[in-house]
Amino acid sequence: MAADEIDALLKETRKFEPPAEFRKQANIQDENIWQKAESDREGFWAGWAEQLDWERKWDRVLEWNPPYAKWFVGGKINASHNCLDRHLATRGDKLALIWEGEPGEIRKFTYRELHAEVSKFANVLKSLSVTTGDRVVIYMPLIVEAVVAMLACARVGAVHSVVFGGFSAEALRDRINDATAKVLITATSGYRRGTLVPLKKTSDTAVAECPTIEHVVVVMRRSAVDEADDTLTMKGGRDHWYHDLMRTAEATCAPTFVDSEQMLYTLYTSGTTGKPKGIIHTTGGYLTECFATCKWVFDLKDDDVYWSTADIGWVTGHSYVVYGPLACGATVMLYEGAPDFPKKDRFWDIIERHKVTVFYTAPTAIRAFMKWGEELPKAHDMSSLRLLGSVGEPINPEAWMWYQKNIGGDRCPVVDTWWQTETGSILITPLPGIVATKPGSATKAFPGIDAKILDIKGN
Repeated sequence: MAADEIDALLKETRKFEPPAEFRKQANIQDENIWQKAESDREGFWAGWAEQLDWERKWDRVLEWNPPYAKWFVGGKINASHNCLDRHLATRGDKLALIWEGEPGEIRKFTYRELHAEVSKFANVLKSLSVTTGDRVVIYMPLIVEAVVAMLACARVGAVHSVVFGGFSAEALRDRINDATAKVLITATSGYRRGTLVPLKKTSDTAVAECPTIEHVVVVMRRSAVDEADDTLTMKGGRDHWYHDLMRTAEATCAPTFVDSEQMLYTLYTSGTTGKPKGIIHTTGGYLTECFATCKWVFDLKDDDVYWSTADIGWVTGHSYVVYGPLACGATVMLYEGAPDFPKKDRFWDIIERHKVTVFYTAPTAIRAFMKWGEELPKAHDMSSLRLLGSVGEPINPEAWMWYQKNIGGDRCPVVDTWWQTETGSILITPLPGIVATKPGSATKAFPGIDAKILDIKGN
């Protein structure tokens, strides 16, 4: 679409009503939901929490001593159980993950198969003396084993800290030492634009200055040749091959139910303005809001194939690749690699082949897609798409309009979401079945969220 066409459209209309067909089938159709949530905020969030499995129900929904909040006080819950076990009776044979690697290999796991993998790795962690409250750092590419590692940590009550696979040895070292982690989980390498990123070598450099690390678990990426690769070292007693540990692990591991306020994970800010700061998210309140926002913002249905393009090294990867969609019982698409490899239509090719229905990506990516041209998406059948999302930064109206027209075919609502690492889940967003969307605007707060702008004195 040419710039003058976009300008004309922006002048003509600033709002887009939800498509009639979408509105009829949307998960939330009650336009009074904001008032209902505001009239009983604790009851609203308790209603969402009650849809999850708890070993012990909470005594109080909220303890609020600004700026500190404690949610579902006294409750006992396990995030891994809620992402896996509670679906087995009804969705055991449904696909949980579809993974595609940059070179083109594809792996698929049902909820039952993913549950077995997570249980096995949870037993591996136990064999490495990981117990409730221990810190485990995950430094991996976006592969199935990274999701397994996160859910296995949650299963045994350990606190995971995922470090983006593109970070340096120094960044990894600082995060390991700050967390006082006892185990590092990594891979021999990751793929990026046809080249291998040497994660194990970077890990070795970092761990040399990390006295708390007792074990390093390594996922082999290429082939058995890695074992003979004289540039890849495995330190005896410390380093372990993932596949060797998994070979003898039991596929049954009862989840450890923890206090609602038990730490689920820490995630470090980038450190661009000083020392990286570890953000803490606890279990009960975090999982409840991930579940609620995923269900309503993305209007998730049982037959959806949901794809958030975020890496698990970022909070979007935690909340809207792993915990939110799996708590909802969704089929989650994962892709490890660049959007422009081997060609600039890789994303549209993935959507066409895997019949992706919900697509969540960043404005930076959308602006790159615009530069690459509308002919690329036009060359693919993306009629499976029914909802688009934006995350990570404000989306400019021109990019919003291009996205809605060229990717969504003028039929998909665009949910422009605002939140941050510190909040853990979406705070401001359209509800796609009932909110008229506006290019460049995240519209209004999610029901049950009170959004205000305050000065430094709290006014």
